[in-house]
Amino acid sequence: MTNITLERNRLFLPALGAIYEKLSPLSWPLVRVTAGLLLVPHGYMKLFGGMEGLIGWFGQIGFEPAALLAWYIALLEFVGGLMLAAGFLTRIVAAQIVGFMAVAAFGIHWGNGFLWTNGGYEYPLMWGAVALAILFRGAGPLSVDARLGREF
Repeated sequence: MTNITLERNRLFLPALGAIYEKLSPLSWPLVRVTAGLLLVPHGYMKLFGGMEGLIGWFGQIGFEPAALLAWYIALLEFVGGLMLAAGFLTRIVAAQIVGFMAVAAFGIHWGNGFLWTNGGYEYPLMWGAVALAILFRGAGPLSVDARLGREF
């Protein structure tokens, strides 16, 4: 007996088992693509109009060299988000996002408490955890990495 058969037997509505089985291969790409594409607008805003403010803010909070770090974060969000969505060099990008979100959660937002609505660490912690899962799992079969036949 396969796991799918066991799971289907445990469903409240067993008739949905066939649908779940058919759609299951799309679940991981959905997570990876969504995570990547949700980063892109943040990078876009920085790259196309917000770099001066970001560099100034990084300097104010003691992140030096502020300009280099600001460009790194903006490019990670924009280009890295696209790479994550495509599943290209996925683990390298995911590892960088984990680091970025760890700094954001624990170095910047921690003092504001948990809730994101109060500027807390909830949002970067969640995105860091998603990026960590992507780092552990890799891109999956529907990705550029899989097409290339190589990943880190």
